[in-house]
Amino acid sequence: MRPFRFWDRPANAPGLRARALQPLGALTALATARRVTRPPSARPNVPVICIGNLHAGGTGKTPTTIALIERLTARGVTPHVVSRGYGGQVAGPVRVDPQAHDAAAVGDEPLLLSAFAPVWVARDRAAGARAAETAGAQAILLDDGFQNPGVAKDLSLVVVDAARGFGNGRCLPAGPLREPVDAGLSRADLVVAIGDGIAQEAFRKDWGDQVPCPIVSAHVEALQTGMPWEGLRAFAFAGIGRPEKAFATLRDLGADVVHAEALDDHQPLTTALLTRLERDAQMMNAQLVTTEKDAVRLPEAFRRKVLTVPVRLRFDAPGPLDAALDALWPARD
Repeated sequence: MRPFRFWDRPANAPGLRARALQPLGALTALATARRVTRPPSARPNVPVICIGNLHAGGTGKTPTTIALIERLTARGVTPHVVSRGYGGQVAGPVRVDPQAHDAAAVGDEPLLLSAFAPVWVARDRAAGARAAETAGAQAILLDDGFQNPGVAKDLSLVVVDAARGFGNGRCLPAGPLREPVDAGLSRADLVVAIGDGIAQEAFRKDWGDQVPCPIVSAHVEALQTGMPWEGLRAFAFAGIGRPEKAFATLRDLGADVVHAEALDDHQPLTTALLTRLERDAQMMNAQLVTTEKDAVRLPEAFRRKVLTVPVRLRFDAPGPLDAALDALWPARD
C-alpha cells in the first residue's frame, strides 16, 4: 500500500479521512493482537534478535541489520539472517546464494544482506531459524519479524524513522501502523530512532513519553568510497520506503541531482523501465544513480551503467544496545 499524506498528520489532529477509516484500523489492530499472542513454534538454542517496526513500509531495518551484523562479528559471533524474502518467489527455507539467486527469487533485501552474512529466506520463519541454527549460526537476526510469533525472541528492536515518528498513530488503513504504538512498544526492548539531530529531538518530544524502553539514536551516512560526487549531474532513482532520503544523501555528497525519480518500494526494475530512465538521463546529460537495495534488482545489462551510493547506519549513543548484547554475549577483554 502506498503511503497517504494524511498518515503523517499529527496524532492529535489526524483529519477526517483518518477518523472515517478508524473502524478498519481497529480491525487491523485486533488482527495483529491475536496473531502476536500465538505461542512460538521455534525456540532456537542461540540468541534471536528481531529487527522490526510498527510502520508498514521502510524505516531503516536493512541498514540496522547490517550494523548489527558488523557489531556481532566484531564480538566474534557468527550471525545468520532469517527473512521472509518479501517480493521473492522462493518459499524456502533456502540459503541465499548471490551467484544462483536474483531479487525476483529471494527478494532484494535478502540479496543485499547476503553480502554481509549468511541469509535464509523462509516464509515459515520457524523453519528458517531451524535451518540457520543447523548451519552453525551463533545468532539469528530475524528480519522484519516483530509481528510474527513463529520464533521466540531474546531481543526485539523497533526501528523508526525519527522524522516521521509513528505518523498519526493509527493502524492501517487509517494510518501507517501495523499495530498500536502502546501495544507494539510493550514488546520492544529497544527503539532505534534513525535521523539527524533535529529529527531526533522532534521524535523524543512527540513520542518519547510513549516509549517505555531505551531509545537508541542513529543516523545513516554515505560510505566514503573515493567516488567524486561533487558536481556530478545525477539522474537519481530509488524504489525504497522513502526515496527522498536517498536523494537528500546524494545532494549532501555534493551531486547536482537534476532529476529524482521516486519509484514504489521494491518496484521491479524492468529492462523497459531502465531503458526509459537511461534515455531521459542522456537527454539531461546526467549519470544514472541509485541505492544499494535498488542495485540488486538491476537487469544485468544495466549494472555497469548505474552508479550506487552505499550507506551505513551509525549509532550515536549505542550504550543501551551494547548492554543488551553484553547480556547475550559477554564482552571480551
